[in-house]
Amino acid sequence: MPRYKVTVAYDGTKFSGFQSQPDQRTVQGTLEAALTKMNKGGFIRVYGSGRTDAGVHALGQVIHFDYPKEIPARNLLLALNSLLPLDMEVVASERPVADFHAQFDTIAKCYRYRVSRGRFTNPFKRFYTGHYPYPIDVRRIETALLDLLGEHDFTSFAASGGVIKNKVRTIYAATLTVDEAQNELIFEFTGNGFLYNMVRILVATLLEIGNGRRDVHDFRRLFEVKDRQQARGTAPASGLYLKKVYYPGDEAALDQIKMI
Repeated sequence: MPRYKVTVAYDGTKFSGFQSQPDQRTVQGTLEAALTKMNKGGFIRVYGSGRTDAGVHALGQVIHFDYPKEIPARNLLLALNSLLPLDMEVVASERPVADFHAQFDTIAKCYRYRVSRGRFTNPFKRFYTGHYPYPIDVRRIETALLDLLGEHDFTSFAASGGVIKNKVRTIYAATLTVDEAQNELIFEFTGNGFLYNMVRILVATLLEIGNGRRDVHDFRRLFEVKDRQQARGTAPASGLYLKKVYYPGDEAALDQIKMI
């Protein structure tokens, strides 16, 4: 059957994560229900680039599925969006190579994390940012981010729920932007893969470094000790966004990121 590659954005607030679960509203389940309706009741299985947890958002989640009819990519985008809820949108669709796989063909991902710095929790940001009201030295965080670059064993930054044994990952870029207008810190991490809750644990550690609760080069120690308990905190799911998924053919874009 024809295979389709679709990029989806969603507000994760009211989803119980990406993966289908019985009696739960999930991203995968919602997409499958819409596609099955398009197919007049014939079930369509959706495969994602990876799972996002409950409350985590996506700007560029990628999925693929096989559909029994030939549909122009633009028409598929329009048809699917007409059936999706308002907290989800298809932002791109295309016909990939016949054996394309959204998960197994991934070569890199980029995650964004937003931190609100107000003294109190902003009621209009509570579902879309983490919150850290304590003093921050941005220069300390910028120095610490450099220690993340390259290949490291991220055992200290993997939540216990993960099943992947190999904890070695390569970070190509790790940046911090200060949004003064919104009073936010915006982190972005691009790497060849990320462990369960890894970005949220990294952000929690960086905030402690910025606040002076940790040594500015504490990542070096945490890589060595390989102990999740010593990394301690996990930033809330609400601030995390899957920004982009990279595939073969995107190497030039990745190279540009590595140069920044």
